[in-house]
Amino acid sequence: MTCSAQTAFPTLRTVTISYSELKDKSADLSMKIEEGFGANGLGILSITDVPGFPSLRRNLLRLSPRLAGLPEEVKKELEDPQSRYNFGWSHGKEKLESGKPDLLKGSFYANPLLDKPTTDASMIQRYPSYCGSNIWPDSALPELEVAFKALGKLIFDVGLMVAYHCDQYVSKGLHMLEHQGIEQILLRSRCHKGRLLYYFPAQQSNCTQDGNSTSSWCGWHTDHGSLTGLTCGMFIRDAVEMPCPDSAAGLYIRTRADQVVKVVFGEDEIAYQIGETTEILSRSYLCATPHCVQAPKGEEASGLERSTFAFFMQPDWDESLNFPEEVHIHKELISSSGALTFGEYTEKLLDKYYHLKT
Repeated sequence: MTCSAQTAFPTLRTVTISYSELKDKSADLSMKIEEGFGANGLGILSITDVPGFPSLRRNLLRLSPRLAGLPEEVKKELEDPQSRYNFGWSHGKEKLESGKPDLLKGSFYANPLLDKPTTDASMIQRYPSYCGSNIWPDSALPELEVAFKALGKLIFDVGLMVAYHCDQYVSKGLHMLEHQGIEQILLRSRCHKGRLLYYFPAQQSNCTQDGNSTSSWCGWHTDHGSLTGLTCGMFIRDAVEMPCPDSAAGLYIRTRADQVVKVVFGEDEIAYQIGETTEILSRSYLCATPHCVQAPKGEEASGLERSTFAFFMQPDWDESLNFPEEVHIHKELISSSGALTFGEYTEKLLDKYYHLKT
């Protein structure tokens, strides 16, 4: 039984910038920044030829199935309900668009740069999703911490270079003080978070209406941070890496013109997506876009696992966000004064998504 044909949506390649171009602060990359992140862009671009990235990606992503396969009692010890599962292991805690728990993927969250962002007990209680401490499976999977931190640090360093060129582009149309730029905001933040994702094998029996959805592996959402570093997914069956058998599977983006497109980038490239906070702070010179992930379907997809890694670069929890008068993102969360800290903004979003508070 086959439940999918090729994608019915256009397939587009990300705008690419080479690492050598990116690290040159004198280079004018404004055209590529606008093409990728501007009002008519996809909200994503990718960096090519990053030294060391291919091996660091492979080292971490191959650990994802091993993590998901740990005994349930071990994974239970890696859970952190106080942080709303924003540290350690999480499975079935998020909700899909239908409101049902997401049982299709497991996540492991940690801050690759700081094991303990703060010792301030009041901050830990107030912002547990950022101020909590990392939980590593040191005895069960000791390799995870080293691989996670190495890849996260590299994506962060390259992301700061992307942020620098974003600031150069935005400053051409918007007056910014140096400390207000995305690069400086991210440099002084303690809030960065890595997420190792494991997508459980899609079974042939799951070829239902939900299984055929474009967002069958990850529901439609828009990242709320500043900049998200993203690796190309790795597909594995029986511990052997293999290409995806379904050309329709992968990352989909909804453009500003409300068009859905499939977006591709190379496995040796780091993709970066704009988040809502950057759109707010840049006064929409840089634009965030909703996106989702579609699972592979068909007989050949049975038993196929997928691993990927996302690095969320975000402002500090105490960073003040001064919202413009006209906001189209989460208007209901913004106070009448038009100002929230990033921590306050995050907690309000988590309340909205997880329905844990009234």
